[in-house]
Amino acid sequence: MNVRVHRVHDPPEPDDGVRVLVDRLWPRGMTKDAAHVDGWPKGLTPSTGLRRWYHAGDGSYGEFAERYQAEPAAPEASELLDRVRELAREEDVTLLTASKSPEESRAAVLLRLLDEA
Repeated sequence: MNVRVHRVHDPPEPDDGVRVLVDRLWPRGMTKDAAHVDGWPKGLTPSTGLRRWYHAGDGSYGEFAERYQAEPAAPEASELLDRVRELAREEDVTLLTASKSPEESRAAVLLRLLDEA
């Protein structure tokens, strides 16, 4: 399984494979053509409440990651996570985020969840 994380604002690379946006909101200033997004499973992204809590600065990334890891246990998110996992078994997958620090983003949390299976 080859899954990696990239910023959606960076140009696509030839070996990106399937590009999956894992942010709840569409990235500012990014057109759909420029993003080259193949999938956008909003049900797999952090809940609105969790996203707002984290962006308000009320908690650390570690606490956000812990709370977000519990969200894919919900039926819709669990099903979407399984679909991405299956896709990754067949071809390369790039998780896209608008975060300026992809290594400390929701995409990094999803990468760890995908690696666990």
